[in-house]
Amino acid sequence: MFGDMMNMMGKLKETQRKVEDTKKRLDTVLIDENSHDGKVKVTLTANRKIKAIEIDETLLKDKEELEDYLILTSNKAIERATQVNETELAAVAKEGMPNIPGMDMFK
Repeated sequence: MFGDMMNMMGKLKETQRKVEDTKKRLDTVLIDENSHDGKVKVTLTANRKIKAIEIDETLLKDKEELEDYLILTSNKAIERATQVNETELAAVAKEGMPNIPGMDMFK
């Protein structure tokens, strides 16, 4: 019994390390999102840190239009990055979960 508990604790620590490694790796995964017409491009990491924003010069004449483009494109990029982030971290966490009786009913 005690050995099983130590084994589970070891697996949990290993999983925690893998999750931290995955988070670091996700800082290097870049997500590009373009506006529907390509006038704005937002690049961010899978950890949702903005790395670059490219704006077509035609948008510099209309502040409100530019703001709308930035909001829409940034939100789409954040949504995609969140999906990548959650999928990657869930895979690592699931892989390292110890086999606890009864936990399979939560799948």
